Amino acid sequence: MTQSLNRPDEAPRTSPDTAAAALALGDDALVLSHRLGEWAGHAPVLEEEVALANIALDLLGQARVLLGTVGDEDELAYLREERAFRNLQLVEQPNGDFAHTIVRQLYFSAYQHLLYAQLADGETEFAPLAAKAVKEVAYHQDHALQWTLRLGDGTEESHTRMQRAVDALWRFTGEMFQPVPGLDLDQEELQAGWTATVTTTLRQATLTVPDGPQTGAWRAGAGRQGLHTEPFGRMLAEMQHLHRSHPGASW
Repeated sequence: MTQSLNRPDEAPRTSPDTAAAALALGDDALVLSHRLGEWAGHAPVLEEEVALANIALDLLGQARVLLGTVGDEDELAYLREERAFRNLQLVEQPNGDFAHTIVRQLYFSAYQHLLYAQLADGETEFAPLAAKAVKEVAYHQDHALQWTLRLGDGTEESHTRMQRAVDALWRFTGEMFQPVPGLDLDQEELQAGWTATVTTTLRQATLTVPDGPQTGAWRAGAGRQGLHTEPFGRMLAEMQHLHRSHPGASW
């Protein structure tokens, strides 16, 4: 049996701000891990199925460490309601076709790599995890980059699908650069680095970079505040079904 997260005789493991930051980063990794896991048995080629599964497992490992600093990782993953999740809306977007999955991964891994690089150089509780995870995420980013170049500058069909994905997911990127309590980050450096990386990659792939700033007067997405898009509810129901159907079970 798992222990309750709200036992009055237990002191908080971390400060409220640190716990909130760990929850946000952990939810990002958990949700995207599940989305990538949905490709099992459906990837375009066997090698790619293995690659996506490995990325999903890396993210799941990150999620376990981060959520474990807040409370019981199983309870946090399987017993919270939708509004209690603090992940970016970007990572909860459906896989769509393979192009959508690759663009989603490009956007997020470019952000996550820069974020962990900053955290690894700091002196917070996140530094040890970030120092390890930044190496994993470098592979995630390179994987997405190579596929972006291959598909963007490929056939007319692959180019069209990639451009459609680039445009459809762009509006979810602004949320990545909103401050997260508990994370001491240079947000301007983070956004500038991300913009430069993604812009360069898209142009090399002969894809058009969408117009509009990621931050400023226009901001899309409020996943960090617990407001999620419609597909997230369906994904969460699927992810939590087994645990909720057999509470306390172990195998």
